[in-house]
Amino acid sequence: MSKLSAAAYDFRSDTFTTPTKSMLEAMLTASQGDDVYEEDTDTNDLQARVAKIAGKEAGAFMVSGTMSNQIALRCHLYQPPHSILCDHRAHVYTCEAAGLAVLSQAMVTPVIPSNGVYLTLEDIKSKIIDYEDIHVAPTKVISLENTLGGSIMPLEEIKRISEYARSINVKMHLDGARLWHASAETGIPMAEYCKYFDSISLCLSKGMGAPVGSVLVADAAYIKKARWIRKQQGGGIRQSGLLATAANVAIDEVFPLLVSTHKLAKETAKFLEENYGVKPEIPVDTSFIFLDAKRSGLDISIFKEEGEKRGLKLFDNRLVFHHQICPEAVELLKESIKVAVERSRANGLKPADDASVVSGRTSYGAATL
Repeated sequence: MSKLSAAAYDFRSDTFTTPTKSMLEAMLTASQGDDVYEEDTDTNDLQARVAKIAGKEAGAFMVSGTMSNQIALRCHLYQPPHSILCDHRAHVYTCEAAGLAVLSQAMVTPVIPSNGVYLTLEDIKSKIIDYEDIHVAPTKVISLENTLGGSIMPLEEIKRISEYARSINVKMHLDGARLWHASAETGIPMAEYCKYFDSISLCLSKGMGAPVGSVLVADAAYIKKARWIRKQQGGGIRQSGLLATAANVAIDEVFPLLVSTHKLAKETAKFLEENYGVKPEIPVDTSFIFLDAKRSGLDISIFKEEGEKRGLKLFDNRLVFHHQICPEAVELLKESIKVAVERSRANGLKPADDASVVSGRTSYGAATL
């Protein structure tokens, strides 16, 4: 029987997954060229492979999705004043240490989706900043994220936004850290999603399970500039083949497992609602469940306490499923919810009326980590 991963009982994030045995074995025979000089075979192969998957000309391996996003957006920007429009929960805005302000001198226009799930063209048109008003920084890039908080942004909406952006000469970037999930769930090829964007960051160390890495893909001239900025920001890796070969294994082995991970998350959400009245804040599209504490009458602090008693690792009301979650962890999660609901009721906490709850998630702070 194979040894369980340290992440087997960890619902905090898919970033806690650990390298598989086959990843570690592949690292032992990895190429040892210098990627700063583009001489590492495994890194070059990974970059070319991910670029092909995305339907783009070239790719650049980055140590993280944050670096990939920040360099991507920096490459689209030239002379301030300029601004970037994105969802108000977007990782580039909420979870990248003010990188856009520090590294790109960019303002951000955060937009709240009117449907509570994903941005629409109408949302974007209402907040876009043009060149007419000298008091503000014009929008130069629209940055979308798919999936965001586990929700899949519909392809048709992406297409509408992209066509509009092209018409006003605004660039399109995609934080596709979990685009793999959207593609696996819908059956829509990655390249079909990516063709509407000028640049795409594709993370390999979240749901895909690699230990380190993200690949930025775009046209060849853009990637040449991205490598230059990567070097400037200290992101040039020498013998990167160790990391690249593990990422290649992740594409081979973990990508096919994503659909079963989604199925487990959906089945768990359904079980919790049907048996304990614990509702998700929004429908579960992929691997995330956001527990709706108010409508469920659930004290999240009690739930966390009960879960941790049973050896589970939890943040708050966000549950992230991944390929290393074990069956026992799911049963312990259900048990923790059951006891937490009973204790919440004993404390006088009752489910809120739907009409009394403001629509949209209450837990945006950790939506994209």
